[in-house]
Amino acid sequence: MSLQPAFNPPWKDDADWQNDPEVAKRVEHLMMMVSKAGSHTLKYFQSENLRFESKKDDSPVTIADREAEQIVREHVGQFFADDTMEGEEFDDRQGNSRFGWIVDPIDGTRSFISGVPLYSTLLALLVDGEPFAGAIYIPALDEIVVAAKGAGAWTRKGDETWKQAKVSSRDHLSDAVFVVSQVDLFDEISRRDVYSSLEKECSITRSWGDGYGYLLVATGRADLMIDPLANAWDIAAISPVIEEAGGRFTDWNGKPTVRSGNGIGSNGVLHEKVLKVVGV
Repeated sequence: MSLQPAFNPPWKDDADWQNDPEVAKRVEHLMMMVSKAGSHTLKYFQSENLRFESKKDDSPVTIADREAEQIVREHVGQFFADDTMEGEEFDDRQGNSRFGWIVDPIDGTRSFISGVPLYSTLLALLVDGEPFAGAIYIPALDEIVVAAKGAGAWTRKGDETWKQAKVSSRDHLSDAVFVVSQVDLFDEISRRDVYSSLEKECSITRSWGDGYGYLLVATGRADLMIDPLANAWDIAAISPVIEEAGGRFTDWNGKPTVRSGNGIGSNGVLHEKVLKVVGV
């Protein structure tokens, strides 16, 4: 099984992993899985018969979430049975290799069930426990950004030619586009002050963020995105994408991790200024 050239990004050829067949194979399969799982969600998108349930944390889940995640899990089980598998909808499966996968089949389920096309399928490849490659796929827009360490971040829409994804160079918050997913999440951690300060300082603030917001940062259309609450599946794919696009991804303490329960993705130039506003 191999990708068609049209769906294979023109990775920078000086990345060490391209000489490691185990890593290279998994990066290629990441592309296959995120495309297949994301495209599957369109079967249910804007369906009049779509139903959703509320999970223990009151977040919604649909059959599309579960089936898309199963596509990834079955693929990993078939080709990489020794790898660890994490996801939002099912229990983790521990592996005994140095590789792991983290999937969020629909990041932005509220957008999905509302018929808004700004939801994403997120998939991350971990090497030795750290995010190594990631993809943000927006099925309803057929837009994707994918990245692997040392090989850059690449984006395309539909059948367009791949182009390198790059963050913006804006260096003043007063010129910045600030993106969030849901404003009241700042209230849940008693930090509405962070949102209010950035909204006041930045030029434009928009929501409907989720994975799409980070895609906007990675492609230079927005400058910073903040998650006051985030699970690993929400941001594991984001970290390599933002960093390979030239930006920076950390938690609210400035630590480059996806396990702290929050996240900040920026063009890098503005990152320290955002951390001062956060002031954890």
